[in-house]
Amino acid sequence: MSHEVIILALTAFCGIFLSWGVGANDFSNILSPAIGSRAVNVRQIVVIALIFELLGALLGGDKIAATVQNGIINTDLLVNTPQILVYGMLAALLASSVWIATASHFGIPVSLTNAIIGSIVGFGMLVLGWHAIHWRSIGNIGLSWIICPCAASVVAYLIFNITQKIILSTVAPLDKAKKYLPFYLFIVGFILSEITVIKALKHFSIQLHPVENILIATACGIAIVISGNILLKKIYNQPYVNYKEQFVLVEKAFAFLMIFTSCAMVYAHGANDIATATGPVITILHYVLSDSVDHNNNLLLVILTCGYVGVAIGFLTFGRKVIETVGSAITELTPIRAFCATFAAATTVVTSTSLGLPVSATQTLVGAILGVGLARGIGAIDLRIVRNIFMSWFITIPITGVLTAIFFYGFKGMFS
Repeated sequence: MSHEVIILALTAFCGIFLSWGVGANDFSNILSPAIGSRAVNVRQIVVIALIFELLGALLGGDKIAATVQNGIINTDLLVNTPQILVYGMLAALLASSVWIATASHFGIPVSLTNAIIGSIVGFGMLVLGWHAIHWRSIGNIGLSWIICPCAASVVAYLIFNITQKIILSTVAPLDKAKKYLPFYLFIVGFILSEITVIKALKHFSIQLHPVENILIATACGIAIVISGNILLKKIYNQPYVNYKEQFVLVEKAFAFLMIFTSCAMVYAHGANDIATATGPVITILHYVLSDSVDHNNNLLLVILTCGYVGVAIGFLTFGRKVIETVGSAITELTPIRAFCATFAAATTVVTSTSLGLPVSATQTLVGAILGVGLARGIGAIDLRIVRNIFMSWFITIPITGVLTAIFFYGFKGMFS
C-alpha cells in the first residue's frame, strides 16, 4: 500500500475523530444553556442542531478554514518538503483529538480553537522556527480569545440587568413582557438574518449593497416579531392569579425566544468550529492530491459535511458530561438567564467569525454565562468549577503542543 493511501486513511480517521470530539465537547457546550435551563426539549434541540450546524458549516465557515489553513504558519517554507507539512498537520489533528476526547471523558469544556491553533503553532516552531509563525495573525487570534469572552460577559450582564429592571422586577412582569418582548424578537431576528440569509446569498454570488442588507435583516426581524407574537399568544392567554404564576409564564415566553438564540449559537458554532477542525484536513489533501483542493468546491463541501456528521455523532453519544458542567454547574440557569447568555455569545461569535477570527465558541459562551451569574452576585457562581475550566484552557496549548511533537516524529519515522 502506497504512503499516499495510508496518509489519506489516517487523515480521514483523525478528521472524523476530531469532529466526534468537537461534538462531544464544544458542540455540547454551546447547547448546554438550552438543555440545562430546560428551555428547549430534546426533540427541538436535535432538530436545531441538525439543521443550523449544517448551515453554519456550509455557508459561514469559509474565512475560518482559510485562516487555519494558511494564516498560522508560513507554509511556503515547506514547498520543497510538503511531506513534512503533511506529517505536522496529521500530528496536530491527532493531538487535538486525543486531548479533546480526554477532556470530554472528565466533563471538562475545552476549546477546539485553542487545541488546533496551539498544535499548528507548536509544529511550526518545532520544524521551522519562530520566524515561520505569522505572529500578527496569532496576536489577533489571541486577543479574540481574551476580548470575546469578556465582551460576551459584559453583554450578557447588561442584557440580564436590563431584562430584570424592565420586566422581572416590576409588579406586573407578564404585562411588561408583552410590551418588550417584540423588541427582543426583532433583535434576534435581525441577527439571525445577518448570519444566515445574507451569508447564504453571498455563496450564490449575490452581492448586496449594505443598505439592502439592512433592509433584508429588518424585514426578517419584523417577520420574526409577527410570527413570534402569534405563537406567544398561547402563553399570554394562559390563566394566572398572582405574581409567581406571572413569572412562570414570563419564563415560558423567554424559553420560546431561547429557540431562536439556540439557532444562532448553533449556526455560529458550525461556521466557526467545524471550519477550524477541517482546516488541517484541507491542507493535507491539498498536498497529497494532485489537483488543488482549494478550488474544488465539491470536495470542500464533502469535507465540511463529514465534519458535521462527526460532530452530530459526538454530541449524541458522549456530550452529557460537558452539558452537565456548563448547563448547571457554573451557575443555576433559567430560560431567561440562558437566553441572555446565548444571545450575547452568539452575537460575539458571529461578529468574530465575520472578521475571519477563529474565536472559541466554548470560551465565549462560558464568559456569557459568567456574566449572567455575576449579575446575580459572585455567590451565584461556583468558583471551583470556573477555576477548573480556566485551568483547562491554559493547559490546552502546552499539552497539544507536546502531543503534536510526539506524533510528528512518530509519523516522520513511520513514513521515512
